[in-house]
Amino acid sequence: MGKNTDMRSTAGSRSLDKKGQGWHSEESPRRARPEVKRSVVLWFTGLPASGKSTICRAVEERLRAAGCRTLFLDGDEIRRDLSRDLTFSLLDRRENMRRVGELLKLVKGDRLVALAAFISPLRAHREYIRSAVEAENFVEIYCKCPLEVCVERDRKGNYLRARAGTLKEFTGISSPYEESELPDLTLDTAALAVDACVEKVLVLPAVEKAIRDAAGKQNHVD
Repeated sequence: MGKNTDMRSTAGSRSLDKKGQGWHSEESPRRARPEVKRSVVLWFTGLPASGKSTICRAVEERLRAAGCRTLFLDGDEIRRDLSRDLTFSLLDRRENMRRVGELLKLVKGDRLVALAAFISPLRAHREYIRSAVEAENFVEIYCKCPLEVCVERDRKGNYLRARAGTLKEFTGISSPYEESELPDLTLDTAALAVDACVEKVLVLPAVEKAIRDAAGKQNHVD
């Protein structure tokens, strides 16, 4: 579903350039990995305070209630642990996406739904993840919210500090965010309540299939 750009080949692979935006080809001496059926990956992207993590957690709760195995990845938590050594420069943002992509490659359960809430500000970064996870069902969900609404919601005061110049390279103020051009789902988080957003996610074909598969396996065990 959605557009799917294959960035791997038996001859080599494509990776982000040193500025974290474009792509270049590079040969890899490693042997090609066998193709593995991947789980559903729900990728929530949007400005800071656009509602990504809140909606993501609410969706995960519903999926767990339906019997799905889930994995939740939050951008802030990844930054505090796996990527605590990185800054917010475009180069380090690229490296952060590379690490998340490698982490998601480990997801091989046949009924596991990975939910990821990341700003992932550049389209090139999101396309890199789409290809890197080799997901059978990769779903890009754009949490669309006007900048001023995000500023009002920001409990941490990051937007105010960014506008004052004390917080550098902050997405939406001093660092760019490129809107998704062809997301699988756009959520107007300024107009829709969390529950309404969750319902829209749950009726996506890939999500409905994951729920059906989970129910079928539970019935088989019973």
